[in-house]
Amino acid sequence: MVAIQPTKYIWANGKLVNWEDAKVHVLTHGLHYGTGVFEGIRCYQTPLGPAIFRLKDHLDRMEASARILKMQLPYSSEQLRSAIRELVKKNGLTDAYIRPIAFFGVSGIGVNPTGYPVDLFIAAFHFGAYLGEDGLKKGIRVGTSSWRRISPASLATMGKICGHYVNSALAITEAKAGGYDEAILLNEENYVAEGSGENIFIVKDDVLKTPPLSAGILPGITRDTVMRIAKEEAYRVEETNITRSELYVADEIFMVGTAAEITPIREIDQRPVGKGIPGPVTKRLQDRFWKIVKGENELYHSWLDFVDEG
Repeated sequence: MVAIQPTKYIWANGKLVNWEDAKVHVLTHGLHYGTGVFEGIRCYQTPLGPAIFRLKDHLDRMEASARILKMQLPYSSEQLRSAIRELVKKNGLTDAYIRPIAFFGVSGIGVNPTGYPVDLFIAAFHFGAYLGEDGLKKGIRVGTSSWRRISPASLATMGKICGHYVNSALAITEAKAGGYDEAILLNEENYVAEGSGENIFIVKDDVLKTPPLSAGILPGITRDTVMRIAKEEAYRVEETNITRSELYVADEIFMVGTAAEITPIREIDQRPVGKGIPGPVTKRLQDRFWKIVKGENELYHSWLDFVDEG
């Protein structure tokens, strides 16, 4: 369990409310049927003040997820951008995890949400390394899950949709019970898909490989970030199907995500990855990533939404 330290305010349907007053009705459609969309966004302290990383891209993805559910978000991306910046300021945060969530509210009890109201909440709070500070530095242990990643033929895996994460919850619960830090899910075609909340990269002979969107993965924003900076570091990057056995012979493996950032994997299915320690490619990309999100690389300031700007 990742503990949350409550902050003062949550943004709820257009206004700031006290943390303890941010509540929903027990008959909320999204609670019963998973019909909601959300984002995980990080804010980092930089020399120019707190900055939210790739905020526009996150809000664009949230809109796309809502479109899949035929959900009309009640606020524009610009309104949500302003709300997020205000919330971070009002809560006095410099480093933060930001969770906007929209869901179908209360109207009836049927499965069909057509015509239901849409509620939208935003929380922001301090949040450390999702897979642990030790995990970031030394790597984590992962196990291949017996659960398969949901199929794009059954659910819209391109969307960050609440109900999809039952699949993830089953996988991570199993992994933790087995003594692992995280799970890797294969898809129904027996190819590597993703972790319970992260995308995956393997490194072999200095070539980076990551599963394609057709493998049923979420199009991760950190995944996209890593692909871009890896190419600029002159690494070859391939979006291609990856077999389970390729994991066992990889030189390096790492997971990426807004919460996980770039976390090395040191062991998979009781087999060491490479030398059993984070490899040089992973560490190089980590270093570049930290410099970007913390505002130390001016070439990437366009990815930073400075909270105190404007």
